[in-house]
Amino acid sequence: MAATDEATKTRERPAAVVLTDAAEARIAELMARAPDDAIGVKLSTPRRGCSGLAYSVDYVSEKQSFDEKIETPGGTFYIDGASVLYLVGSVMDWVEDDFSAGFTFENPNAKGACGCGESFMV
Repeated sequence: MAATDEATKTRERPAAVVLTDAAEARIAELMARAPDDAIGVKLSTPRRGCSGLAYSVDYVSEKQSFDEKIETPGGTFYIDGASVLYLVGSVMDWVEDDFSAGFTFENPNAKGACGCGESFMV
């Protein structure tokens, strides 16, 4: 029995993290002044803070085998392969006001956060 075209198609899975327009614009700004060896910007969740995990956004110079890759208009955004499970369904935004500027995260997997907002737990 021959396989049909329908049976051989694979469904593209949605990205683990949705980037707002403001987050994509900020990634473009970062990539415009990135070090020469930077291939993109990477989100990870290192163990840090009083709740256990923190969000970290850094330049990356090489892709790791399990990193998720998201192409944005201004550059490539990576999600650390070990962090994806903590981030699935999250929305990443860039927010600026009179006193601060930074990436913010709406993470449906976070079960709590520390009082200062620097770390979260799942």
